[in-house]
Amino acid sequence: MEVSRRESGSPMCRPSKDLHISELYLAKRGLSAIPDLSKFKQLRYVWLNNNKIKNLNGSVFNCCIAELYLQNNEITTISGALRHLTCLRVLLLHNNQLKNLEETVAELRHTHCLQTVNFFLNPFTQDPEYREYVIHHLPSVQILDRKEVRQEERRHAFRLFCSERLRVLDTLAFGRRAVTPPVGRKITQDMVKLRGYLQRSCGFHASTGQSCLGQHRTMFPLNCPSEYKSVLQFSIMDWCSMRTTQQSPLEEEGPTALNILTVKFR
Repeated sequence: MEVSRRESGSPMCRPSKDLHISELYLAKRGLSAIPDLSKFKQLRYVWLNNNKIKNLNGSVFNCCIAELYLQNNEITTISGALRHLTCLRVLLLHNNQLKNLEETVAELRHTHCLQTVNFFLNPFTQDPEYREYVIHHLPSVQILDRKEVRQEERRHAFRLFCSERLRVLDTLAFGRRAVTPPVGRKITQDMVKLRGYLQRSCGFHASTGQSCLGQHRTMFPLNCPSEYKSVLQFSIMDWCSMRTTQQSPLEEEGPTALNILTVKFR
């Protein structure tokens, strides 16, 4: 146990020494429960590994803890015990009895500083999508189970758990081109809703298949709503070709035409 003390010169102003303890080593003590550590306001590093701890009592740790070592215990759940640790950077929980992957990850979603996590040798790690699930739902983690998280793994996890969002991104301008549904594909409910939206927005007559916006008449291919892409257009003006008041004589009849470049992306 390491104690960090900053005591004033006067004994009357000397605070309790518990307030300045920054490191606490309680490994290999045969503990079956965690003692109340909330009184250690400056505690940053805690070793509780290699004990017989089964349950984590809620809020026994102060919110300033940066590294927490709980490996080689008998912990079955961390629900309600770690969500307030917003400064947590390192969490070792390997070789415990954690069985619920969703519950465990949900407890850590607010720990946005979390960089290193160990979960191996827990029952939920047998899930075939375990690693991708943790990578996707804990995006700040850089090292998972002693292995660096690669960008390729993040992309794969995104495709696996955000397929709907990926489909939307694929249809945006500057994104990847959306794949046109093959001929003969069954129209889904989303396609039916989109068709109805286009009909209402453009004054579409179902009986004639025509638009009634003034004199303009347009046919809509109802079976291919994904063909409608977003269009982005912008113009660039060459201000260098514009004369200033010093360069342009007063008797000049009209301004010089500007060079305007218009670009359209579909």
